[in-house]
Amino acid sequence: MTPAYIVVSEPRSGRVLLEPLDPDGAPAGSAAELARPDLAAAVADRERDRPRWVWNDTQRWYPDLLAANVRVDRCVDLRLCHTILRASTLTARSTLATAPPTAWDTLRPVGAPTATPKPVEPSLFDDLESASDHSVREDGVFEATSDHSREADHQRDGREVGDERREFALQRDAIATATDPSRIALLVAAESVGALAAAELRHAGLPWSAERHDALLTRVLGPRPREGERPAELERLLQRIRTLLGDPTVNPDSPVELLKALRRAGITVDSTREWELRNLTHPAIEPLLDYKKRSRLLTANGWNWLDTWVVDGRFHANYLPGGVVTGRWAAEGGGALQLPKQVRGAVVADEGRMLVVADAAQLEPRILAALAGDRAMAAAGRGRDLYDGIVASGAVDTRAHAKVGMLGAMYGGTAGESGRMLPRLARAFPAAVAYVEAAARTGETGGVVSTRLGRTSPRPSDEWLDLHDLAASDGATDALRTRARTEARSWGRFTRNFVVQGTAAEWALCWIGSIRRRLHALSAADAAADAPGATAPGAADAAADAPGITAAAGSPGAAAAPNALTTGPHLSFFLHDEVMVHTPAHLADAVAHELREAAAEAGRLIFGDAPVEFPVTVAIVDSYDKAK
Repeated sequence: MTPAYIVVSEPRSGRVLLEPLDPDGAPAGSAAELARPDLAAAVADRERDRPRWVWNDTQRWYPDLLAANVRVDRCVDLRLCHTILRASTLTARSTLATAPPTAWDTLRPVGAPTATPKPVEPSLFDDLESASDHSVREDGVFEATSDHSREADHQRDGREVGDERREFALQRDAIATATDPSRIALLVAAESVGALAAAELRHAGLPWSAERHDALLTRVLGPRPREGERPAELERLLQRIRTLLGDPTVNPDSPVELLKALRRAGITVDSTREWELRNLTHPAIEPLLDYKKRSRLLTANGWNWLDTWVVDGRFHANYLPGGVVTGRWAAEGGGALQLPKQVRGAVVADEGRMLVVADAAQLEPRILAALAGDRAMAAAGRGRDLYDGIVASGAVDTRAHAKVGMLGAMYGGTAGESGRMLPRLARAFPAAVAYVEAAARTGETGGVVSTRLGRTSPRPSDEWLDLHDLAASDGATDALRTRARTEARSWGRFTRNFVVQGTAAEWALCWIGSIRRRLHALSAADAAADAPGATAPGAADAAADAPGITAAAGSPGAAAAPNALTTGPHLSFFLHDEVMVHTPAHLADAVAHELREAAAEAGRLIFGDAPVEFPVTVAIVDSYDKAK
């Protein structure tokens, strides 16, 4: 019997247990125990049957397979899926969701093993995430004894032998009994394929020219200084700042010291933030802003960054799928989600290859139009830039006003230009604005909201709830009520954006899943063309996948041929609504076509026949700085 699933676990240190299951989750043959070094060959052999590999964490298993040149088509990432199913309102009555907390609720992803771990880049709502708590045992190995040997030892993370199989059964039950099984099934499939893509992105790396990067740093900062010294350009600006402020000891790298120095010089300022400094007219401000800009480059992407993160001409970013509460990815170390324009000229395609860069145009407002079923807003973006379409509708008079107004609607901006534009947008697109307003009101009262596919927002903290109970009690002070209202509005801004940003993250996952499948088929077809008689798996094979999750489920085929993952067109970078493919030059146009088709497919998967377009702009370039 060909298994539909193969559960992967580590019964004891250095050993791996493979348990085949049929489509109903029942045993489909004998389990096999093998040594960890033999896993790659076993997976390559069984991958011909296209099972879903069921494991605790993709980051614990897949990197070693990729290092052995074994590509996995599909998987179930139990850790990521558990987080979704545990909290979703669609599965709230399931055994999994109602059970007491288990070790699965605290299982953490493996961090970057090749560089010093650093906190996750800040997200939109930093206070909602324990972003830096992403480390586990360095080698990521679970130590436990075999279920078959009847030993009772526990794994290091507190889970027991057999937990993968039991957890998988609970997750299948939660999906089957969900109030909308198809939506939540698509979400967990997309989340799992995203985990595969993240590992592949890290394995392949982003092509990076250390020589170009060093030349950029030398041009902006001066020659590389000795350890502990400032670069020449920063030192030059420092001396000018000290002279203009009349303070020979001021240190611009310390916000506290700089603020004191500015005030001693008679400059009235509340902070050293750039936007506030730009409003000042003192002669020291210009060199100070210049110093801060160059200093940011040194800190974020200077020589230390180059030495740490670029190895053999590649930047290997460590992505964390689901690392943000809305479902967006995070990155641990290296700043993969914050590559400034200054350094993008160092991202250079290899000889004979090109970079195909695609980004989704106005993704979040288009997502909002589809969520709300706002046909007027959908029509505004049909066949053109959405913000231009909003202007053409007569709602506002400029594209800038359209953009700032929509951002205000989605992020809760009520002051300034965004607040002034919001009433106009509400009249023109009432369904869209009402949708986010309803999400905000739910959050303000302590309720939860969900994305299109069912990812559900966290509830406010006990402290938040206690504050509102106190504010509603007799004898509450005006100050307490004011504080409670402020906290309520803040949480309402979070839930307002959660539904849009979270659904956009789901669209991006489906986009990546479709791209991943399409690139693999394209690469296989290209390889077959060069090797007469070879049979390449085609896109038609993927249609045999479960209905509704085809694009998010991966691509067909057995283990990759030598270096196939990186010799053919492959994903090399991802940034929320932007992807980059590193491809042989002769396939660049075909890749661009597949990126556009994948975007349309992602929209259909999530929204069916909703009349909202999800266009992507595509650039074929030899270096990243030429893409925009």
